[in-house]
Amino acid sequence: MTTSAAPQFGSENLRLPDDLRAPLLQHLADLKAHYKNLDWAGECGWGERPAIVVIDLAIWWTDPDCFPMGSNVDPIVDATARVLEAGRSAGIPIFFTSYDYDPAEPPTPHSQKCQQKITPDDMKYMEIDPRLGRRDGEKLIRKKYASAFNSTNLHTSLSALKVDTLIVTGVSTSHCVYATCRDATNHYHVIVPREAVGERCEIMHEVNLLDIDIDLGDVMPTDKVVGHLNEMQGQ
Repeated sequence: MTTSAAPQFGSENLRLPDDLRAPLLQHLADLKAHYKNLDWAGECGWGERPAIVVIDLAIWWTDPDCFPMGSNVDPIVDATARVLEAGRSAGIPIFFTSYDYDPAEPPTPHSQKCQQKITPDDMKYMEIDPRLGRRDGEKLIRKKYASAFNSTNLHTSLSALKVDTLIVTGVSTSHCVYATCRDATNHYHVIVPREAVGERCEIMHEVNLLDIDIDLGDVMPTDKVVGHLNEMQGQ
């Protein structure tokens, strides 16, 4: 049976009960094996021209004091920083996203599902976590919706750079990361470094990460992603 300790990220009150964790993870592993027998969960592999997109690792999500959206995602920030270091050394394009808050934006039906109660004073929290060391040449895309592609120029920017592979990191696995992978999968090889994505809720993270791996892209260890980028240096 698969066993696992509690994750080192997320919200304490959104963790799985300890007695359910191992059986759930075993069930998810069995599901993946079942899908592979049906010829799902194949590998899309790497293309020739990768780029990195860092989803929503802004203070609003990385500071546990920014309740209720923030939580401890230090391991995701650290893993993403490793991917960024390798990507910068390899000279590949890097993009960041954050929320495009506008107090004059008309409410939508989704506003009733998730009332974030953001005020103009909160805009400072939408800046990228300084631990990631965003550089001036790394484009910041401010988005209103979950996907980094929805109503932004990300696809246009990637196309102009002839990017064919998108490395997706950040938060949250079940929302903005998943939505971005969903929109990317028909245009790009999608690579997700396992330790570089996460969220507040443990079960939502695990289920949606499996769904990405089965249907949308290749979920692989961060070490493997970093190793591939390191091999690109000097090419």
